[in-house]
Amino acid sequence: MTRPRILSRAGIPGAQRVVVKVGSSSISGANADQIEPLVDALATAHARGTEVILVSSGAIATGMPYLKLDARPNDLATQQAAAAVGQNVLIFRYQDSLRRYGIVAGQVLLTAGDLENPTHTSNAQRAMDRLLGLRILPIVNENDTVATHEIRFGDNDRLAAMVSQLVGADALILLSDVDALYTRPPQEPGAVKITEVPLGDDLAGVTFGDIGSAGVGTGGAATKVSAARLAAAAGTAVLVTSTANVAAALSGAELGTWFEPAAL
Repeated sequence: MTRPRILSRAGIPGAQRVVVKVGSSSISGANADQIEPLVDALATAHARGTEVILVSSGAIATGMPYLKLDARPNDLATQQAAAAVGQNVLIFRYQDSLRRYGIVAGQVLLTAGDLENPTHTSNAQRAMDRLLGLRILPIVNENDTVATHEIRFGDNDRLAAMVSQLVGADALILLSDVDALYTRPPQEPGAVKITEVPLGDDLAGVTFGDIGSAGVGTGGAATKVSAARLAAAAGTAVLVTSTANVAAALSGAELGTWFEPAAL
């Protein structure tokens, strides 16, 4: 199938297939109530015929209170235990919210090894295509209960970029707590919003700090840039903005940081 090359934010509503990535701090803990407005935006895009894939962090952060943990655990076994509990609760919360729209979620858990193994990649691609063809909304996360430190994606921004490649997405929207990328951490004096990143721009002179505030995630601005470049090089347009802006982003509003996609 020939897919459109999305050349501007205004083209996002016309995309056939869109991946949206949301971070742990945006949908867990005190921000768990942000799942409903996120689902509202995804459901609006789904209703106009867009095939939507959600890459959602948050399993470990969601599981922490159930394990009576006050901070993200450092040891792998406790991370895996928190993820096992939290993934179940997280998917329930998404499905409970999606039920308002009659949309069914499909859980897809992947490891980095899965997307480096041709057989596993082919199986994942076939399953995702079938889910989308059935109008199911896939919710993807790293399979934290079996991943090891050596084979982890490292952050779900990279996972989202790889999923975009896997499904041939037209656009990838990377969400965080900040409305865009800046030339330095946005709380610092002199920080300037980066609105456009041409293909191949190395963003020389830009200083990236962490992007996110709750201390429960693993990504940052640098990981978003790395993931955006990976997806853009594969022909997927990328928009980096805040979770609060997701509805406007999916509607084609002029916001966030835009990464120009390669022509393939």
